[in-house]
Amino acid sequence: MISRRTFISILFATCLSLISWLNFTPTAHALGGKLPTINQPAPEFTLPTNTGEGKISLSDLRGKWVVLYFYPKDFTSGCTIEARRFQQDLPKYIEKNAEIIGVSADDIDSHAEFCDSEGLKFPLLADTNGAVSKTYGSWIGYVSMRHSFIIDPQGVLRDTFVKVNPNIHSAEVLARLEKLQSAAS
Repeated sequence: MISRRTFISILFATCLSLISWLNFTPTAHALGGKLPTINQPAPEFTLPTNTGEGKISLSDLRGKWVVLYFYPKDFTSGCTIEARRFQQDLPKYIEKNAEIIGVSADDIDSHAEFCDSEGLKFPLLADTNGAVSKTYGSWIGYVSMRHSFIIDPQGVLRDTFVKVNPNIHSAEVLARLEKLQSAAS
C-alpha cells in the first residue's frame, strides 16, 4: 500500500502531465502564460514569507542577483529535490552575491514546515492567489509552474528557465549566473 503523500504526488504529477498534453498555446508563451521580457525590468512583487520581517519585495533585493524560482507544491518529490539542490549549492550562490527565492501557492505555515523538514536556509514566498506567478507567466489553475528567472542587481530580468529538471536545475542556474556575471564585468 502506498502512502497518502506518495498517492497525492503521483496524482498531482499525472494532472500536470495531462494539462501539459492538452495545452495548445503558441510557443511564445510558457504553459503558465506570457513570460516577462528578458533585458527589461522584472515585474515587482511583495509577498509574505516565513522568514525575517514577514514580507519580501523584489525591490528589497536591489544590489544582489536574484534567482526567483516558482514551484508547484511543498513536500512533493520534484519540488523537494529542487529545493534540496538549491540548498546544497547555497554557499556558491552567496559567493556570487545571489539570493535564492522560492515561490509557490502554499501558505507561510506550509513553507515554514517545508523549510524546517528540509533544512532550507533561503526564503519561500506564499503566492496563495497566484498574482505574482501570473505576472511571471508561471501560473496554471491553482499552482505555480516550475519556472525560474535570473534577475540582475538593478532589477532587470536576464534569463528564464521554463523546461526545468529539478535534479540538475541548480547547476544549470549556477552556470548561467556565472556567464551573466562575467559578461557584466
